Amino acid sequence: MQLFLITFVLMVLVVTIMAVGYIVQRKKIKGSCGGISDLGLEKACDCDEPCDKRKELTQKMEKQRAAELLIDIKIIDKQSSTQ
Repeated sequence: MQLFLITFVLMVLVVTIMAVGYIVQRKKIKGSCGGISDLGLEKACDCDEPCDKRKELTQKMEKQRAAELLIDIKIIDKQSSTQ
């Protein structure tokens, strides 16, 4: 039990010190690698050309957006023709 209490007190002390350090520095909380923007990257990967999986996802999203736009246009056409 004594070991548990010592460990608990040490952990609370460490968390408290970290909290005070955060409050004093007034920095934004960042990801574990310091944030992508700190590395000079504007996107998740710094590739000139996206991978095949990403290209497929982009194509699927574009098709879905086009289909949704087509549905919206059909609904607007039906509404305007009934008026």
